[in-house]
Amino acid sequence: MVDETRVMLIGGHVVDPVNGVNGPADVLIAGGRVTAVGRDLPVESGTTVIEVPPHGVVCPGFIDMHVHLREPGYEHKETLATGLAAAVAGGFTAVACMPTTTPVNDHAAMTRLICGKAADAGLARVYPVGAVTKGRDGEQLAEIGELYAAGCVAISDAGRPVASALLMRRALEYASMFGIPVIDHCEDPSLAGDGVAHEGYHATALGLRGLPAAAEEIVAQRDVALSGLTGAGVHLAHLSTRGAMRAVREAKARGVPVSCEVTPHHLTLTDDRLVGYDTNYKMNPPLREAADLEALLDGVRDGTIDCIATDHAPHHYDEKRAEFDRAPFGVIGLETAVSVCLDRLVHAGHVTLARLVELMSANPARILGVPGGTLGVGVPADITILAPDLVVTVDPSAFRSLARNTPFGGWVLRGGVTATIVGGRAVYVNTAVDGAGAVMNAMSGVREP
Repeated sequence: MVDETRVMLIGGHVVDPVNGVNGPADVLIAGGRVTAVGRDLPVESGTTVIEVPPHGVVCPGFIDMHVHLREPGYEHKETLATGLAAAVAGGFTAVACMPTTTPVNDHAAMTRLICGKAADAGLARVYPVGAVTKGRDGEQLAEIGELYAAGCVAISDAGRPVASALLMRRALEYASMFGIPVIDHCEDPSLAGDGVAHEGYHATALGLRGLPAAAEEIVAQRDVALSGLTGAGVHLAHLSTRGAMRAVREAKARGVPVSCEVTPHHLTLTDDRLVGYDTNYKMNPPLREAADLEALLDGVRDGTIDCIATDHAPHHYDEKRAEFDRAPFGVIGLETAVSVCLDRLVHAGHVTLARLVELMSANPARILGVPGGTLGVGVPADITILAPDLVVTVDPSAFRSLARNTPFGGWVLRGGVTATIVGGRAVYVNTAVDGAGAVMNAMSGVREP
């Protein structure tokens, strides 16, 4: 049943780079879809008018194209329900979930299970990413066509590289038949070995086994070459080094269909944080040195980087309390990404709000080939409302995620989320924002078509 409720958001600053909108505008929603965007839209009878809180920014819904939701198999770390609650609290209307589950999402039945559980949660949209190889073991290609037919929007061995160049070539060729990208974790296993931190001064001083930047750069260069050879789209996950940035920048200049992402933590933290052996700074790829961080910022500014994705990787508290060498890689990011990016990128002058929307909405939608990324007429009303000046203190104890393994605990940041709207329905409203309650009151009961 379609809910024909008509709602108009007024008084907000609308940012929609796809349609060239960046200024005051109203947004009209009917039947769960955007029906008009413009200045001083006429209000028809029966329309509920909601005033966006002061200084609020209305954007196409943010999409995180790299998250680990853990279910099935690791529900002690995260469930689909808790992960999606974290997503909407962080301003994300959709996420692409990696096949790091047990069983691995390498067959259609698992894809359908994930889609069903996500629908039951009724929060953010979920786009499954299937495995490149069966069991993510790097030996035999998964049934890519069946994964695509069941709902997968990309394939990846997430957390593991496709180590064989020939197998990567075949994966690119098969994926291109269905118009989906291969997302690769760029890491040469023979170089990475049992490294746990960036190979450099701080790892040496702390007695930690090094993970060299070259391990990422070699595979990034290989993937770019294979993308050029096959003409198939490759997406390089969570890049962290200046050499990888050079490889992508040069490939794009040659017209190679490569895209890439970077995480908020790699844009804001360096390996000097390792002092103290806090495992909330242990992730893969590891935090790099200052020159790498500057190269990533250059990539964000000049368009080399296409997306910001969290690589949300929840772990149980006890697992992260182990010695640094033994603790698992990974940090969470769904509930902190927007605040970190507003504070450290937008307010710091590295990017504009419009560029941030490209990085976190328009480009992920384009790369994955999924709805969203725009507030164009007729598209689903997936909307993120930002509060750019809201003061946010990161309190892990208040997270909706089951996990607490964040490197940003206690940080005070400028910028946050006012509301998250999916299909015209408010799935999250931040009560810390004055006036935000009106969004929930008017839109919480709307049903999507």
